[in-house]
Amino acid sequence: MKVYKNFLQKKDFKIIEEHLLSANFPWYYSKNVIGRYDNGLPEDDKNFQFTHGFYLHDKINSNKFELIQPIIKMINPLTILRIKANLLTRTSKNIEHGYHTDFDKNSHKITTGIFYVNTNNGYTRFKNKNVVKSEANKFVEFKGDESHTGSTCTDENVRIVINFNYIK
Repeated sequence: MKVYKNFLQKKDFKIIEEHLLSANFPWYYSKNVIGRYDNGLPEDDKNFQFTHGFYLHDKINSNKFELIQPIIKMINPLTILRIKANLLTRTSKNIEHGYHTDFDKNSHKITTGIFYVNTNNGYTRFKNKNVVKSEANKFVEFKGDESHTGSTCTDENVRIVINFNYIK
């Protein structure tokens, strides 16, 4: 695992932050966080999020794709598999949504990266017990077969990350 603080130049980061935190950015409701209901949480226990698919099903899926070009340039992937932003709303306590890998098949060949858009007391926890705090303009990169879980936050209105899955 590699963690990079101040990943982007300040001007590039500010553009991403301003867009994703604006009232005009298109977020879409997703009725579950990790793509399945077997995470042990009751359906009414904040098991939802808002997402924005920048790159899905082998193609650009968003007219906002240009926003994330500075990140793509930094990670320099051979192939992009998926890029998706996740917005979790504030909860009264931090809620984890269940350990998972982003892809079930060939996950050992995939690299996963998480770009943190805003600072809050949410985090990403790995099954190996490592914890990465949500700090604006941080990027964490790890092997796609490493089980991890995200959390909600309690100190900001939202927790926003952009999830990258790619081949190096």
